[in-house]
Amino acid sequence: MHDIRTVTGPLTPAAVRGPALAHEHLALDLRRGTDRAAVLDDRHTDAVIGELAEMREELGLSLVIELSCRGMGRDVTALARISKDSGVPVVAATGWYYEPFHPSEVGDAGVEELTDTLVREITEGIGPEGILPGVIGEVGSHGDRPSEPEVRALKAAARAAVATGLSVATHAQLGRGGAAQLALLTAEGLPPHRICIGHQDLLDDSGVHRELAERGAYVAFDTIGKESYQSDAVRLRLLLQLVAAGHAGRVLLSCDISRHGYLRGEGGQGYGHLFRSFLPRLRAAGVDEDLIDLMTRRNPIRFLTGARTEEAT
Repeated sequence: MHDIRTVTGPLTPAAVRGPALAHEHLALDLRRGTDRAAVLDDRHTDAVIGELAEMREELGLSLVIELSCRGMGRDVTALARISKDSGVPVVAATGWYYEPFHPSEVGDAGVEELTDTLVREITEGIGPEGILPGVIGEVGSHGDRPSEPEVRALKAAARAAVATGLSVATHAQLGRGGAAQLALLTAEGLPPHRICIGHQDLLDDSGVHRELAERGAYVAFDTIGKESYQSDAVRLRLLLQLVAAGHAGRVLLSCDISRHGYLRGEGGQGYGHLFRSFLPRLRAAGVDEDLIDLMTRRNPIRFLTGARTEEAT
């Protein structure tokens, strides 16, 4: 397995000894229209650092995959500071979110042009510091099938992934359209084990989850704790069904903290909700520590590095 690219340099998979968060935001800006709270900026950086440092000490948090990409207010300089000051390695991302958040550069640009933009960023780095992204995501669509601009952005993500060896994490709005995303990405030559289909815990359909896993993709239960979208009770039921079907090796878990109101200091569930609230319920339902380690540590490593299931321990 190759090293994991983090904002502070390469990290060997063996160095990830504790759990990872597979889909988070530490610095982003999704404010638009009447929604002014979808932001994590320099006013919140110290709070983010504090949460991650506490989780490293208490829970052994060893990695955060940060999926803010182009057009999402990505700030790799902030990510580097957060990583250094908290002591938690952070993976930065590239790609384009779903259509309402596409920057003008997507416009009517062709797939080749978009691919070149991503490959250049992956090989040369982001910003003046040249920080290298370690994943492509969260590349998005909304609805059961991607829109025309989303198709171009997804195809570019897949081609850039094939060219550079990075994996792709998607945004499937409210969990919908995952099968279409997977079909589109694999049609461009990207193996399914290099793909994670996002927000599946928002879709109350265990059959879809099994189909994605059976086709070899990772299935993200990555909005844990966002009770206004879905109850954790439903998430728990869906996850237990997927585990019972033998697909724990295809699960990624996270909380998708995407606004400052979710931070613990503002009364929110915080980045640690997965570990402090949800995993105890999973254990109480009979899931053993080896499977929890699989879903929270080994699977994220395998996803990022492209390792086959039997290659990462």
